[in-house]
Amino acid sequence: MAAIVHAADIQDRDGGVMLMATLFGLHPFLLKLYADAGYQGPKFQQGLAQVCRAVNVEIVRRCDAGKFVVLPKRWIVERTIAWLNRCRRLSKDWECLNKNALAFLRWASVRMMLRRLCNHKV
Repeated sequence: MAAIVHAADIQDRDGGVMLMATLFGLHPFLLKLYADAGYQGPKFQQGLAQVCRAVNVEIVRRCDAGKFVVLPKRWIVERTIAWLNRCRRLSKDWECLNKNALAFLRWASVRMMLRRLCNHKV
Protein backbone atom coordinates (compact mmCIF):
# COMPACT_ATOMS: atom_id res chain seq x y z
CA MET A 1 0.00 0.00 0.00
CA ALA A 2 1.18 3.48 -0.80
CA ALA A 3 -0.38 6.73 0.30
CA ILE A 4 0.58 10.36 0.41
CA VAL A 5 -1.16 12.76 2.77
CA HIS A 6 -0.77 16.33 1.57
CA ALA A 7 -2.25 19.73 2.28
CA ALA A 8 -5.77 20.50 1.08
CA ASP A 9 -4.54 23.15 -1.36
CA ILE A 10 -2.94 20.52 -3.63
CA GLN A 11 -5.21 19.22 -6.38
CA ASP A 12 -5.88 15.47 -6.52
CA ARG A 13 -4.32 15.18 -9.95
CA ASP A 14 -1.09 16.80 -8.71
CA GLY A 15 -1.06 14.53 -5.66
CA GLY A 16 -1.72 11.60 -7.99
CA VAL A 17 1.47 12.35 -9.91
CA MET A 18 3.42 12.43 -6.63
CA LEU A 19 1.87 9.12 -5.59
CA MET A 20 2.63 7.49 -8.93
CA ALA A 21 6.24 8.68 -8.74
CA THR A 22 6.52 6.89 -5.39
CA LEU A 23 4.71 3.78 -6.59
CA PHE A 24 6.65 3.50 -9.83
CA GLY A 25 9.94 3.78 -7.95
CA LEU A 26 8.90 0.89 -5.70
CA HIS A 27 7.05 -1.17 -8.32
CA PRO A 28 8.40 -0.46 -11.82
CA PHE A 29 6.35 -3.33 -13.27
CA LEU A 30 3.04 -1.42 -12.90
CA LEU A 31 1.35 -1.16 -16.28
CA LYS A 32 -2.28 -0.12 -15.65
CA LEU A 33 -3.82 2.70 -13.59
CA TYR A 34 -7.56 2.99 -13.01
CA ALA A 35 -8.64 6.54 -12.15
CA ASP A 36 -11.86 8.51 -11.89
CA ALA A 37 -12.82 11.53 -13.97
CA GLY A 38 -10.90 13.91 -11.68
CA TYR A 39 -7.67 12.63 -13.19
CA GLN A 40 -8.54 13.09 -16.85
CA GLY A 41 -7.01 15.91 -18.80
CA PRO A 42 -3.64 16.87 -20.19
CA LYS A 43 -2.07 18.13 -16.94
CA PHE A 44 -2.25 14.73 -15.23
CA GLN A 45 -1.26 12.90 -18.42
CA GLN A 46 1.84 15.09 -18.88
CA GLY A 47 2.87 14.77 -15.24
CA LEU A 48 2.42 11.02 -15.37
CA ALA A 49 4.38 10.76 -18.63
CA GLN A 50 7.34 12.49 -16.94
CA VAL A 51 7.26 10.12 -13.98
CA CYS A 52 6.45 6.77 -15.60
CA ARG A 53 6.07 6.35 -19.30
CA ALA A 54 4.91 2.73 -19.36
CA VAL A 55 1.73 3.17 -17.31
CA ASN A 56 -1.55 3.09 -19.22
CA VAL A 57 -4.28 5.23 -17.61
CA GLU A 58 -7.90 4.13 -17.88
CA ILE A 59 -10.50 6.67 -16.74
CA VAL A 60 -13.52 4.94 -15.20
CA ARG A 61 -16.51 7.24 -15.51
CA ARG A 62 -19.64 6.82 -13.45
CA CYS A 63 -22.92 6.08 -15.12
CA ASP A 64 -25.50 8.89 -15.02
CA ALA A 65 -28.34 6.71 -16.27
CA GLY A 66 -30.35 7.32 -13.10
CA LYS A 67 -30.08 3.82 -11.72
CA PHE A 68 -27.27 1.98 -9.95
CA VAL A 69 -24.82 0.29 -12.27
CA VAL A 70 -21.72 -1.56 -11.09
CA LEU A 71 -18.71 -0.15 -12.89
CA PRO A 72 -15.66 -2.30 -13.50
CA LYS A 73 -12.74 -1.61 -11.11
CA ARG A 74 -14.32 1.54 -9.61
CA TRP A 75 -16.04 -0.38 -6.81
CA ILE A 76 -12.67 -1.66 -5.56
CA VAL A 77 -11.54 1.85 -4.64
CA GLU A 78 -14.89 2.82 -3.14
CA ARG A 79 -15.02 -0.39 -1.10
CA THR A 80 -11.51 0.14 0.26
CA ILE A 81 -12.29 3.72 1.28
CA ALA A 82 -15.45 2.50 3.04
CA TRP A 83 -13.45 -0.15 4.93
CA LEU A 84 -10.90 2.45 6.02
CA ASN A 85 -13.64 4.84 7.16
CA ARG A 86 -14.81 2.23 9.68
CA CYS A 87 -11.79 3.18 11.76
CA ARG A 88 -12.76 5.95 14.15
CA ARG A 89 -9.53 7.92 13.71
CA LEU A 90 -9.94 7.97 9.93
CA SER A 91 -13.65 8.77 9.77
CA LYS A 92 -12.95 12.43 10.53
CA ASP A 93 -9.89 14.56 9.88
CA TRP A 94 -8.55 14.86 13.43
CA GLU A 95 -4.84 14.92 12.76
CA CYS A 96 -2.82 18.14 12.76
CA LEU A 97 0.25 16.63 11.10
CA ASN A 98 0.30 14.82 7.77
CA LYS A 99 2.73 12.21 9.10
CA ASN A 100 0.26 11.30 11.87
CA ALA A 101 -2.60 10.92 9.37
CA LEU A 102 -0.40 8.70 7.19
CA ALA A 103 0.60 6.59 10.21
CA PHE A 104 -3.05 6.00 11.17
CA LEU A 105 -3.91 5.16 7.56
CA ARG A 106 -1.15 2.55 7.50
CA TRP A 107 -2.19 1.22 10.91
CA ALA A 108 -5.78 0.80 9.69
CA SER A 109 -4.54 -1.01 6.58
CA VAL A 110 -2.41 -3.37 8.67
CA ARG A 111 -5.46 -4.04 10.86
CA MET A 112 -7.54 -4.90 7.77
CA MET A 113 -4.85 -7.23 6.43
CA LEU A 114 -4.48 -8.99 9.79
CA ARG A 115 -8.22 -9.43 10.03
CA ARG A 116 -8.26 -11.13 6.65
CA LEU A 117 -5.24 -13.32 7.45
CA CYS A 118 -6.59 -14.41 10.82
CA ASN A 119 -10.13 -14.75 9.45
CA HIS A 120 -11.68 -13.33 12.60
CA LYS A 121 -12.05 -9.98 14.36
CA VAL A 122 -8.83 -8.40 15.63
